[in-house]
Amino acid sequence: MSKLKDKRREKTSVASEIDRLEERRTRCHDNLERAEFKSRKEQLSERERQELEDEMGIMNERVQKLDKELKTLRGENRRNMVLSVALLAISALVYYMFVYMEEDS
Repeated sequence: MSKLKDKRREKTSVASEIDRLEERRTRCHDNLERAEFKSRKEQLSERERQELEDEMGIMNERVQKLDKELKTLRGENRRNMVLSVALLAISALVYYMFVYMEEDS
């Protein structure tokens, strides 16, 4: 199953992967806020409160994991952007040199 996910992710762009992870992070964060609100406003038994705190701990770990993945993907996206700009600049320089070399001849 993991290999299938990796192959699927290889076919997606970095930007779409960032969007997908941000959406998942937002959903996890919303669920975490709902759980925190529930723990403050409702009268819960000790067992229910412990289960809710365990669930909140799991959600916090997920949010942290997603933040780490997002940081990595944003770095990769930044690196790709710099490479694209560098290639554009080199292409423009070659074109500029080609045009002015033709005029001088």
